Amino acid sequence: MPITCLDPRTALVVVDLQKGVVTLPTAHPTAEVVRHAAALAQAFRARGLPVVLVTVDGVAPGRTEQGRRASDFPPGWADLVPELNRQPTDHALTKRTWGAFTHTDLERYLKEYRITQIVIAGIATSIGVESTARCAHERGFHVALAIDAMTDMSLDAHINSISRIFPRLGETAKTQEIIELLTTLGAR
Repeated sequence: MPITCLDPRTALVVVDLQKGVVTLPTAHPTAEVVRHAAALAQAFRARGLPVVLVTVDGVAPGRTEQGRRASDFPPGWADLVPELNRQPTDHALTKRTWGAFTHTDLERYLKEYRITQIVIAGIATSIGVESTARCAHERGFHVALAIDAMTDMSLDAHINSISRIFPRLGETAKTQEIIELLTTLGAR
């Protein structure tokens, strides 16, 4: 279902738009994803709404067939891309699992600000973005997904998340549609 509205208490959650991740081969150009996410962050800040910038700097424990170790990450891996223009009012958090809720203070932060909805953008669609959306949905938040402000390493995985998974977790929209809905909330 396309996006219908934004709650007055909405936050933006940007997942893993960091120097190490944007250099990975992706289905869509990361420059466009970053540009759209930066536009969303600017629009949220202009309305006094929270912006959460999430980075990944580690891996969950446990064996996987496509395992990765924290020591595999090069220096600077977790540095946010400068285009996001991190502000002192932004909430930054580091995760060590796929989703932004697991073992972080994200839920506490959102509840402290009485947030009822989150808009999610980032990389990778089927990993960090989808995991965060699933957890948000399970915790009772309304979820909106900025589909042109995300990409994946696999086009098939990206399409599967957008077409099959996300409609069951929330509403989808393009960046410009979300920004237009933000204007209906008024300025701070």
